[in-house]
Amino acid sequence: MQGQFTYQNPTKLIFGKDSMKELVNELALYGKNVTLVYGGGSIKKSGIYDQCLKALKEAGKTVSEISNVMPNPTSDKLIEGVAIARKANTDFILAVGGGSVIDYAKALAVSIHEPEDPWEKFFIRFEEPDKEIVPIGSILTMAGTGSEMNTGSVITNTHQKLKIGHVFKSSLVFPRFSILNPEFTYTLPHYQMVAGIYDIMSHICEQYFSGTDDNTSDYLAEGLMKSLVKSSLVAIENPLDYEARSNIMWTATWALNKLICCGKEEDWMVHMLGQAVGAVTNATHGMTLAAVTKAYYTHIMPYGLDKFVRFARNVWDVKEEADKETIAKRGLDSMLNWMKKIGLVMNLRELGVNESNLEDVVKATVLLDGGYKKLDKDEVREILKESL
Repeated sequence: MQGQFTYQNPTKLIFGKDSMKELVNELALYGKNVTLVYGGGSIKKSGIYDQCLKALKEAGKTVSEISNVMPNPTSDKLIEGVAIARKANTDFILAVGGGSVIDYAKALAVSIHEPEDPWEKFFIRFEEPDKEIVPIGSILTMAGTGSEMNTGSVITNTHQKLKIGHVFKSSLVFPRFSILNPEFTYTLPHYQMVAGIYDIMSHICEQYFSGTDDNTSDYLAEGLMKSLVKSSLVAIENPLDYEARSNIMWTATWALNKLICCGKEEDWMVHMLGQAVGAVTNATHGMTLAAVTKAYYTHIMPYGLDKFVRFARNVWDVKEEADKETIAKRGLDSMLNWMKKIGLVMNLRELGVNESNLEDVVKATVLLDGGYKKLDKDEVREILKESL
């Protein structure tokens, strides 16, 4: 391994079918005024909402609510939530939902006591919070983002057509606890389930496809990818298979909690491309990543050929003896075949991108270092055209 790193993760994970039984004990550690944050109401249909209210009442909490947090939470919704939380004198935020709800809760946590515009401070200038951060806890209902055990928050500004993520440095932005019951993911529609699965795969790939050293983090990443592929194929046939859904949920958490990036440079351009698509179209996040994957990895493969060969051998079990380019292509083809099999969107037209708004996506794409090839805007345009 090369490089130097510090690893710390303070989130307490409570995993399993009976994990909700611990909620009252966890709530007892925090203040009286709790703001419950959730999405469009599916937790009410599933009964999770009632379980939360019961626990909050038992813990003696005063509850306020921020509901209808959308899949791509907006800066306008953030401002609305800040007003609610301030009025309630919020001591603790309980986020119940998928990654978007938990991302929103983190943005809310750093914004409640911040007098400046949080969009400008945190998502444009990428400053760190210097005011009180309200603690949060999460109850996960969709596996994908890993937001239950990291400090990342992605917010969309619909006025500026920008979707931007901020990975906060402060350990106080981590959820203090996260409750992970795989059964809570059973009611997800197939489209949302597979979008989450690909978000997991993309998280792993974007840490994996960087560097040339023999890195333990890469071996961990390969194991996670193999587990995800196997479990995803079971889950699409039987969404109620607990073993498969629990493996997917656990993989999602470890895919993006800073473990497998230790000693890595990281390449997050698939996410930058996908988030730009989401900013323009409001498309489902995991599907935006899937739609640009083939074009992006085909473009950078010559610059990181040895790692793509390793990917083919160690993740997709490509056995044939051939030149490196052929082996690498076989590995990528294997991934693309898996993506099609589980039902992912494989082109941008299905998500609402076409010739008329493609330049908006180009403009919204943030360019990053870290991968085998740093893109320029012309290359971004080329990749997006190839993804139509």
